[in-house]
Amino acid sequence: MRTKKQIVLPQHQKMLEQLGENIKLARKRRKLTMLQVSERAGINRTTLYQIEKGNPSVSLGAWFNVFRVLGFQDDFLKLGADDILGRKLQDIELLKSKP
Repeated sequence: MRTKKQIVLPQHQKMLEQLGENIKLARKRRKLTMLQVSERAGINRTTLYQIEKGNPSVSLGAWFNVFRVLGFQDDFLKLGADDILGRKLQDIELLKSKP
């Protein structure tokens, strides 16, 4: 099955590339090879290479498994945890519904 190409704005692509670079550096600091990380994450080396390049078409599950291998799985829980905009929108709705 062919993966659908994801369209990402250039500024957001740079963010993915930086995240991929951070993953690569974390792997190297732990003295782990691409083969070791990919085997432990249950993905192939090509997929890990794509993650380290910031490819937006790689599944979130593959990204998560690499994070897990590197010990960053709890960082996923921080994504969206401090939803300032969402809370403001919720507060506006609450203010509207007051009698």
